[in-house]
Amino acid sequence: METVNVRINITTPTGRRLLREIEKHPKTAIVEYPLTESKSGQKTYTIDESYEECCKILSDHYKVDVRKL
Repeated sequence: METVNVRINITTPTGRRLLREIEKHPKTAIVEYPLTESKSGQKTYTIDESYEECCKILSDHYKVDVRKL
């Protein structure tokens, strides 16, 4: 697979339009968003990790497994 790295200025209308067009083709193009300086070095969570943590918090609060509801 051949790849190309592209930097798009998404602060402009044209840049946002290009990004939206690229995101429409997830099998062909993968968009990676860099972490901001304030987030670098901090623990980040995947969507699955966040979901599991939220389910755990709700289950503990309501004393029932919310995944089975």
